Amino acid sequence: MTAPFDILTRIAERGPALRLAEQKVAQVVLEDLAGAAAASINELARKAGVSEASVTRFAKAIGCRDVRDLKLRLAQATAVGARFLQPGSVPAGEATPATLADSIHADILTALEVNRGMMDAQRIEQAARLLLGARMVYAFGMGGGSSFMADEARHRLARLGQPVASYQDALLQKMVAATLGRDDVVLAFSASGRVPEMLASCDIAREYGARLVAVTALGSPLAARADVLLPVRTLETDFIFKPSASRYAMLMVLDVLATQCALLQPDQSKERLRRLKYVLDSHRGESGPARGPDSRQPLGD
Repeated sequence: MTAPFDILTRIAERGPALRLAEQKVAQVVLEDLAGAAAASINELARKAGVSEASVTRFAKAIGCRDVRDLKLRLAQATAVGARFLQPGSVPAGEATPATLADSIHADILTALEVNRGMMDAQRIEQAARLLLGARMVYAFGMGGGSSFMADEARHRLARLGQPVASYQDALLQKMVAATLGRDDVVLAFSASGRVPEMLASCDIAREYGARLVAVTALGSPLAARADVLLPVRTLETDFIFKPSASRYAMLMVLDVLATQCALLQPDQSKERLRRLKYVLDSHRGESGPARGPDSRQPLGD
């Protein structure tokens, strides 16, 4: 298996230290990644005005085994990063709605609408019952939106009196996973479901008997490991400057899940939320008649 590294960063970092002939090869590569990936060693040498030996030396200088390995990595970089290598502009498809706010709002609504159709009430209830029956819930997330969601899960469940903790660090997740047992539940968030560190942590937790509720992509490795799968679908566009709308999809799933947890034990949930209201009103100084018990301030949100 080819070891991963960012070939574009390697070229940028090592370029100044390369020999002149190798710098010429680097320039040809950076000007046309796709063309360089498809070109033969002879073609690369001709375009750069150097010998084939210089092309080989260039490949090895940036960490590739040979020219074939270089071309493979260039092809991967082209496939993954082409939309990030273009001049900054809003693609034609993003020009309407006319304003930036409208464009982002439309993407959020689309993500919510698509993911609403993937929700299954039976799975939501099954996941909620697992969480409520757990000795402890451990929310795992890695990366941007997934890390945020793990903390958000801690906030949502703590309001209902559920013992819960959140972890985003890969090594700490593994350490925690090794301490779990059959009465524990891992609530894992991953838009892709393919993060190796997350998968390893979940495998360890399952090895020791913990149950796994996964908010992740259908057909992903994480989905295959889940006792209960709550699927999400990411809908990304070529407008690379906009944050991912998948965050909203995962947040909707979590809000529905947390609300289901509350509804499965209405009396207990109502009492715990009443206590929150009492404590927060006292903290805010809202116990007087002007704001009083009917104040609609958030309950710790």
